[in-house]
Amino acid sequence: MIFTEGTILTHRSHIGLPREEIVELVKGHEGPLEGSYFAESVPIGRCVEKIEGWKSQGATILYLTSRRTAEEVHIISNVLVKYNLPSGELFFRRESEAYHDVAERAFPDVIIEDDCESIGGQMEMTYPHIKSEFKPRIKSIVVKEFGGIDHLPDNISDLLNFRD
Repeated sequence: MIFTEGTILTHRSHIGLPREEIVELVKGHEGPLEGSYFAESVPIGRCVEKIEGWKSQGATILYLTSRRTAEEVHIISNVLVKYNLPSGELFFRRESEAYHDVAERAFPDVIIEDDCESIGGQMEMTYPHIKSEFKPRIKSIVVKEFGGIDHLPDNISDLLNFRD
């Protein structure tokens, strides 16, 4: 399960900016981000090739978006298709669900998410809030927000043993 916004997607206007500057831009943004903002998302780094490589080795790809409304989830789905990210189910929080509820429902082998630096850190992440009985069966990989996943192992078995 790969988180979308901030982990593998960023806004088009962030292309070429240092990661730290992007974090500060997002922190300084006034009000909630609208669906049109997310429609301008682009892949971070070489995430398309990285995820395609995992899929070609037999990984089932699941995505998790921060978007909640049907319209916004559809926008993220369109972005994934537009940039040829490998097909996979796109999960989102249903009414009254938190991210950990979605992860517990999907029960992936691995969760790749960013550190949520721009929006509050660990309290906004998924894995830290998963029930303790599930944690030993789900590998958590945390990357720097807007830093991408290019540095993660190409081999999915190495991914399962990866240490942040």
